[in-house]
Amino acid sequence: MDAHATHLFNEFIEKKPLYETIEEVARTSLEAVIKKNGLYICALESRVKDENSLKGKLELKGYKYKTVTDVTDLVGMRVVVFYEEEVDKFAGIVEKLFKIDRENSVDKRQALASDQFGYMSLHYICSLPTTLYFDKDHPEINDMRFELQIRTVLQHAWATAFHDTGYKSDIAVPKKYIRSLSRLAGLLEIADEEISSILREIAEYRRGVKNLIQDGSFEDLELNGDTFARYLEIGPFDALNDKIASINRAEIFKTNLSKYLAPLKLIGCKTLGDVEKLKAENSEDAYKLAVLQLGGTDLDILSSEVGLQNICEVKMVKLGEGEAGLVSLLDAVHGERESNKKAAARLLRQIESLGIASELSQAAGKDGEKQ
Repeated sequence: MDAHATHLFNEFIEKKPLYETIEEVARTSLEAVIKKNGLYICALESRVKDENSLKGKLELKGYKYKTVTDVTDLVGMRVVVFYEEEVDKFAGIVEKLFKIDRENSVDKRQALASDQFGYMSLHYICSLPTTLYFDKDHPEINDMRFELQIRTVLQHAWATAFHDTGYKSDIAVPKKYIRSLSRLAGLLEIADEEISSILREIAEYRRGVKNLIQDGSFEDLELNGDTFARYLEIGPFDALNDKIASINRAEIFKTNLSKYLAPLKLIGCKTLGDVEKLKAENSEDAYKLAVLQLGGTDLDILSSEVGLQNICEVKMVKLGEGEAGLVSLLDAVHGERESNKKAAARLLRQIESLGIASELSQAAGKDGEKQ
C-alpha cells in the first residue's frame, strides 16, 4: 500500500472498537424492532470489515478517500426478506430507526435500465441518531456511517453467486457465463414478482372470506341466494377452472353461477360449509372428468361454470342417483329439455369409466373385503 492507503488503514485500526460498537448497536436495534413488530425475515447479517479485505480495497481505491470515515461499508449489515414487497416494508422501518445519507444511498432495483437484468438490492448508507445511541466520550460515532442492504431471498441467491464467481477472483470470467448469470437474474426477478402476485391474491381471497363470514363460519351461513352471491364474489372455483383450462390452454369466460343454487340444494347442500366440503372432496374427480371430456379436442374457450358443473355431476353419481339424478341435475341447471336425457347417459358412462362409483357401492365393497 502507498503512504495514504497505509494512513487510512491505521486510522481504521485505531477506530475499529467504535465500528464494533456501531455494529452491535445497529444490529441489536434492528433485532428489537423485528421482534416488537412480529416480523419474520430470512436472515439478518452484520460484520465489521475484514482487515485484509480493507487492505485490498485501499490498494485499489484508496485515492478516493480523504479519511477512513469516507469508506461507508466499514460496517456492513444485510437484511434478507422473503418477498419483494417486504423490501419496501422493511425500508420504512430502517428510515425511522437510523439517519439516512440519501445522497450516497442507492436503490439498485431502480438503477438498472428497462432492458437490463442483474444485481438488485436496496442499499442504505446510515448512521446512528443520538436518540438511539450517544457516547459523550466518543460523539464522533454518530457521524460514522455504515451500509445496510435489504434484498429478497432470490436476489440474495443471485448476488451471492455473482459476487463469488464474477467479483472475488483475479481471473476474468468469460462473457458467456456472465450472460448466463444475467439471464438467471431475469428469471429470478420474474419469480419474485410471481410470488408477490400470488401472495396478494391469497390475501385478497382471505379478506373476501373474512368479510363473508364476519359473524360466524361457513358452517353457520345458510345457503341462499344472498349468501351464495357473496360467496361467488371470492372466486371459490377459480383455481379448479384454471387447472381445467390448462388442459387445452383454454381461455375462461365469466358466466353467472347463481343458477347453481338449485342444483347445490338438490345435492343436499344446506350451508356454505356444505359447498366448501363438496368442493374439497370432489375437485380432483371433477378435474379427471374434464381431462376425459377435453382430451383430444381443440376447445380453447370454456365457461367459468365448468368446474362447479363437473363437481355437481360427479357428486350426483357418488350419491347413487345414477342417470335419473343427472337428468334432474341438468334440468335444474338448464331447464327441462329432451337433450338432458342423452347428456345424462353420456355423463354417467364417462364418470363410471373413471372408476367413480356411488358412495353406497364403495361402502358395500369395503364391507365385503372385511368379511
